[in-house]
Amino acid sequence: MSGVRVLPVTPTLGAEIQGVDLRRPLTDADLRAIRGALLEHVVVFFRDQPLGDEEHIAFARQFGALSPAPFGPKHPDHPEMTVLDQDAPKGQGGDSWHTDNTFMEAPPLGSILRAVRLPPSGGDTCFASMYAAHEALSEPLKRFLEDLRAEHDLTRMLRQTILDGNDGGADLATMQRDWPPAEHPVIRTHPETGRKLLFVNRNFTTRITGLHPAESDALLQLLLEHVRTPAFQCRFRWEPGSVAFWDNRAAQHYAVPDYSERRVMHRVTLEGDRPF
Repeated sequence: MSGVRVLPVTPTLGAEIQGVDLRRPLTDADLRAIRGALLEHVVVFFRDQPLGDEEHIAFARQFGALSPAPFGPKHPDHPEMTVLDQDAPKGQGGDSWHTDNTFMEAPPLGSILRAVRLPPSGGDTCFASMYAAHEALSEPLKRFLEDLRAEHDLTRMLRQTILDGNDGGADLATMQRDWPPAEHPVIRTHPETGRKLLFVNRNFTTRITGLHPAESDALLQLLLEHVRTPAFQCRFRWEPGSVAFWDNRAAQHYAVPDYSERRVMHRVTLEGDRPF
């Protein structure tokens, strides 16, 4: 029997999980409880978890194989871990609604983010349910979007990352060759829940294929603005020892750039599947 307690944050998404020590291997019951909470609530939060880097990685591995980010600053001792070390975050990509690494043919299943150093105030992260975003669309628009596909490209984000000096040594031409644009359905079916969700994001989705450019631009802008609807969202205030684990298939997130003192976060991502 699991000792895990799941406390919903909003009716739409988000839950705080209590009754587990992430520094220790999870029991089968706790693993099932956390996975179930993730699938139901899209993002789950843990408090008072003083994890080290190796414990963070070990916790993530219990949910699947790791998917190191193709670009971005890496931990010097753990290349599978991305280090987000910022004190001037505005315009660096985190402050727009996005899903991690959708330029990949198989984007990550999820991401696990841990607070390492926090500013005195600010630096919250907002999350949005793409289930809710899909459900709120009109029935005619849902039917129109059902068979459409969109292109996801790393170029714009990587170019900005290189300008900011946070590329981890990535070369734009090499990365474009190794990671050509991927095409995914605009409306994705979650592989575990079977629920439909909206799968376009501001950082990587460049166009809706099969439409004229003006049509693509107008429709994509409508959908990206729709994602920002507050009713789809929850907001997480970081504290020392906080951990967030989100389902990258069904969530978007936004890092609020309202701080000017150093904020350090460590992130590990899990290998995902090709959207359908």
